[in-house]
Amino acid sequence: MSRTNFKELLDAGVHFGHLKRKWNPAMAPYIFMERNGIHIIDLEKTVVKIDEAASALKQIAKSGRKVLFVATKKQAKEIVSEKVSAVNMPYVTERWPGGMLTNFPTIRKAVKKMGSIDKMSTDGTFDNLSKREKLQITRQRAKLEKNLGSIAEMTRQPSALFVVDVCKEHIAVHEAKRLGIPVFAMVDTNSDPSDIDFVIPANDDAAKSISLVIDLMCKAVAEGLEERKAEKDKESTSPDTDEAPGKAGKAKFTAVDYDEEPDVKDEAGDEEEEVAEKAAKEGDAGTDEEE
Repeated sequence: MSRTNFKELLDAGVHFGHLKRKWNPAMAPYIFMERNGIHIIDLEKTVVKIDEAASALKQIAKSGRKVLFVATKKQAKEIVSEKVSAVNMPYVTERWPGGMLTNFPTIRKAVKKMGSIDKMSTDGTFDNLSKREKLQITRQRAKLEKNLGSIAEMTRQPSALFVVDVCKEHIAVHEAKRLGIPVFAMVDTNSDPSDIDFVIPANDDAAKSISLVIDLMCKAVAEGLEERKAEKDKESTSPDTDEAPGKAGKAKFTAVDYDEEPDVKDEAGDEEEEVAEKAAKEGDAGTDEEE
């Protein structure tokens, strides 16, 4: 079953592209027509691409990996921070810090710096500082929180990147491609889809369009997390149910061995006696011939 339909996308304005003079020829396969100098996106293809992207994101979340959402444009910040935080995924809505992916250890040091400042405020070290030092550290903490607070739980590089505007977030896309991280993106008619692994042709300027697509992606991630949780619960309960049959089977096997063991030994003893008797007869025959 499709996650969305033509009418929902139409009502959200997902089909509106950019002016014809601003288009990127690489987006020609996803353009339906031109109307009043504006390109119209083919929503039939958008529906298919949304389902493909949602299915892939669901599998990533199900495997326990992280998806980093990137949307620094004004109309997408609040939408992304609200919906993505609900599924416990990292996101970047402020300026993209250069080297977020390619220089990840340095970014992690900055995140740890926030933790050390918080520790100073709890263990009493903060109280021993001068007023000027307190102000400087407080400002530094606020700046780090604004830029990196949403990725504080991301202890390793993400397994995928979701971008709202390819043109605006071209640095993030470049870093992801350099590291081989798959990129999911909303791609408008003025963007180049060649570097995107999962292209979602859609209007990346309207708040309704962004909200609809992000909501569908977050629902897919939530489904993957729920399935992962269900599998873990099933695995944690399965040893308890298998324990009793295992013990019963072991007891039964031991009882059978115990009952059959004397018969096996008697048969082996009879065979040994027959062999000894035969050898004795052959020995007697040999002595008779020598005589």
